[in-house]
Amino acid sequence: MNKDVIINVKGVQTGDENDPNTTELITEGKYYQKGGNYYITYKESEVTGMEGTTTTLKVGEGIVTLIRFGKVNSQFVFQKGQKHVSSYNTEYGSFTVGVYANNVDININETGGEIRIGYQIEIDNQGSGRNDFYMLIREAGTANEKYKLGNTSAN
Repeated sequence: MNKDVIINVKGVQTGDENDPNTTELITEGKYYQKGGNYYITYKESEVTGMEGTTTTLKVGEGIVTLIRFGKVNSQFVFQKGQKHVSSYNTEYGSFTVGVYANNVDININETGGEIRIGYQIEIDNQGSGRNDFYMLIREAGTANEKYKLGNTSAN
């Protein structure tokens, strides 16, 4: 399985002031299965502030690993109830990021599907609010009305 897909990504960051910052991206990408995991790969754009970066999500049983290469290099692991620590490298410097996933909801199969993640981030051991991530994957060329960018509340 190796498919051209349309990917809808919606991220919501809520800081201490409870003023949410929402980023949405609709892009083309690749969707394939390898070694029992699903992979979703796409190029970031200026909308996300990471133009020149390729993002890959490795999706396994109850765990999502987000890997970025390019202007930004990082690897975040989302596993419900677990905290994972990694480095986040940019052209401006590097720092340590801890990711704690409150919720990881994976509903994908060979035709596509949805991923919802609710998580909190610590940058250099300082909390930086709540985050919700939503991704919809569908085959390119399909016009299925049930696939609408939905509510991002993943908690």
